Amino acid sequence: MKNGLIGEKLGHSLSPQIHQIIFKELGVHNSYELIELPPEEVLPFLATAGKEYSGLNVTIPYKVAVTEGLKATSREATSIGAVNTIQFKNNAGFGFNTDYFGFGRMLDHNQISLKGKRVVMLGNGGAAKAVLQAIIDRQAREIIAVARNVQLAKEKLHNFVVRTKNLSFVDYQTFNNRPQGDVMINTTPVGMFPKVDAAAVPAEVMQGYEAAVDIVYNPLETKFLAQAKAAGCKTCNGIYMLVAQAVAAEEIWLDRKLPDTLIEKVETELREEVIS
Repeated sequence: MKNGLIGEKLGHSLSPQIHQIIFKELGVHNSYELIELPPEEVLPFLATAGKEYSGLNVTIPYKVAVTEGLKATSREATSIGAVNTIQFKNNAGFGFNTDYFGFGRMLDHNQISLKGKRVVMLGNGGAAKAVLQAIIDRQAREIIAVARNVQLAKEKLHNFVVRTKNLSFVDYQTFNNRPQGDVMINTTPVGMFPKVDAAAVPAEVMQGYEAAVDIVYNPLETKFLAQAKAAGCKTCNGIYMLVAQAVAAEEIWLDRKLPDTLIEKVETELREEVIS
């Protein structure tokens, strides 16, 4: 099998390392390559990719654009409006969103429940859509999306605004003055290496939260998580999600369920070999 990752700039991607570790653990001899494409070449590439690849991953800025070149998209990908995994069958492409499954598995692994909780989501970028769908499906009582520009956030998340009654929006200044909630999730890149001294919210707003989740994985403990830990929260970084979404993609390509123990093995090796 031949797999790969479509994107515009992929120099810092960990996907090849992750998938090679998965291949090694499964004892298969698949290949995985980085495929950098300008925007105008994405759809022409997809039109013939099924002849060479059994499946592909997709990253920014093409998670929405690729949907035009696919025969169908899965329930979660359709709801989210973005695809990060493609499976080819008889040269036709079918789209999925494994960020959604990776985030959910991360919550389960860390025993963080959202059911009946007041969940605060920081950010409204590409990753936020998959996270928000998972929050909805896990039956949060109330969802508060915090954004620098509320109107722009509503436009970006329009599909969710029109069908989610318990979703509200607030800007950071307003939120920082009344930050009540149960679980806080950071979907922004704030605090990611090399700008590790930044946090999306001040330390004092973490008080009273049960858990804090950061989808950033480098560093493993962001300033956001350090603040949350000091406030007594259960904390969770994004490395398990990173690996789990890759394993979910392999499940689609291989057409079989893989054990959660594989995620844990790959995560451990990734920590040791790649992320310091």
